Amino acid sequence: MTTKARPPFFMIRHGETDWNRERRYQGQVDIPLNALGRAQAAGNGRLLASLGLDWSGWRFFSSPLGRARETMEIMRGEMGLDPGGYMTDDRLVEITFGAWERKRIEELEAEEPEEMARRNADKWTHTPPGGESYAEAVKRVSAFLDELTGPSVVVCHGGILRATRFIIEDVDGTEIADWPVPQDKVYRFDGADTHWLGGGDA
Repeated sequence: MTTKARPPFFMIRHGETDWNRERRYQGQVDIPLNALGRAQAAGNGRLLASLGLDWSGWRFFSSPLGRARETMEIMRGEMGLDPGGYMTDDRLVEITFGAWERKRIEELEAEEPEEMARRNADKWTHTPPGGESYAEAVKRVSAFLDELTGPSVVVCHGGILRATRFIIEDVDGTEIADWPVPQDKVYRFDGADTHWLGGGDA
């Protein structure tokens, strides 16, 4: 666990998109939520509302990509807050998968088996052609987290949440790269420890 003093935050991955369901790399391509994704966002908003916190002192940040902003706006609506009352930060945008964006994993396994084998051997440091690795994203995510001055709610992406866990939990990146990042749960850092809320874990 990190020893650096940080304010508490909740971090949420955007709700599901059709490309998530199709196992298609979306990266920085702007894909909207599907019906399940909107329901997941609403559920996470209700979960946060149920905590009974005074949100007036909290700051809300989102990736600028539409799927994250839609998630944030649905959540804030469920929390009884102005849907547009948040800021975007470019450092929260998903890692880019370069030439792999728009392609399904199964397609790439057939078209580029050697490159996919290299990725599967070390997803943390592997960089897709023209893309970005999880390890490379740590720098910008760390800069964002270091600038948080008070309690915050953050909506972002799977790659950003993995980078956050690497920074906060001090766990080996090769492990984190294979950990699932749920879209129907909330990652909570209370200033000292982390845990997931939702899906029966609240």
